[in-house]
Amino acid sequence: MKKPRIAILGATGVVGREITKISEELNIEFESIKFLSSAKSAGSKISFKGNEYTVVEAKPEVFDDVDIVMASAGASTSKMFAPEIVKRGGVIIDNSSAFRMEKDVPLVIAGVNDDDLRSHKGIISNPNCSTSQLMLVLEPLKKFDIKRLIVSTYQAVSGAGLAAINELRDDTIANLETKPFENKCFKKPISFNVIPQIDVFCENGYTKEEMKVVNETRKILHFDESVKISCTAARVPVFNGHSEAVDIEFGVEVTPEDVRNILSNAYGVKVIDNPENYEYPTTRDASGVDPVFVGRIRKNLAFDNGISLWCVADNLRIGAALNTVRICKLVTDMGLYRDR
Repeated sequence: MKKPRIAILGATGVVGREITKISEELNIEFESIKFLSSAKSAGSKISFKGNEYTVVEAKPEVFDDVDIVMASAGASTSKMFAPEIVKRGGVIIDNSSAFRMEKDVPLVIAGVNDDDLRSHKGIISNPNCSTSQLMLVLEPLKKFDIKRLIVSTYQAVSGAGLAAINELRDDTIANLETKPFENKCFKKPISFNVIPQIDVFCENGYTKEEMKVVNETRKILHFDESVKISCTAARVPVFNGHSEAVDIEFGVEVTPEDVRNILSNAYGVKVIDNPENYEYPTTRDASGVDPVFVGRIRKNLAFDNGISLWCVADNLRIGAALNTVRICKLVTDMGLYRDR
């Protein structure tokens, strides 16, 4: 097959710029590449592999000669352009929530459920950021028959975009200088605070973010309703990097050493687990790098066959851009785009 003609939709956003950066790092193969945005950002310049490109406004006709689109422009934009991309014979790898739970759309974490890509009909979804890092940890542990999962997430503001990053910075400065500050991105002040809400509340009392973790985990790992999953998601005053406390009940007896050994050899995972010497992962360890870091692996005191652990990852990379680019590479390597 010929090398794919690629486009990055939402190229000037926080995640779009990260997709561009990682595409260069992973040396993604392409015949041609386009950088697309809204009319507001069109005309700006992006450097990529030693060349300068002009950002083009996203319109249906620009996808006529594009094979693979890596999209991070929001759900409404994806819903608008995905049918146009598919109609023109292209494949969209979408980083928004628009299609994740659609029955015919594969929801994929590279290295976890790659074979699901083969069923795509032009649209492939990238999971929610907090789900993404969790999947790389859980996949190798499925062999122990996961029965129950309780996840608590502590999510950085970068997951809410550039405006949220700026709000944390400005709110922190105002707080330190005892000046008034009006928060706009979050329902509560974010500086020196923890907010137990991400996204809107559902009828069951959980937030949409929490239900994303529940429902996306089931879809990616092919769990049925017998596997019980619960999640609490909180926003914390950290610029980048999501943290998760994970409690897992297994169907068989598992020791912390079993889990440590398996995860030490798992794809995309790095274990840092020597708490006696204060060696455990933090968001600063994860920022700007690829692995999901795992530590604090210990026997869970509430479950007979339970393990508790702590994991952190760069939410802009594995939680969004890195997985998008990895999927693009898989689609290319597996020949899952049109052959011209």
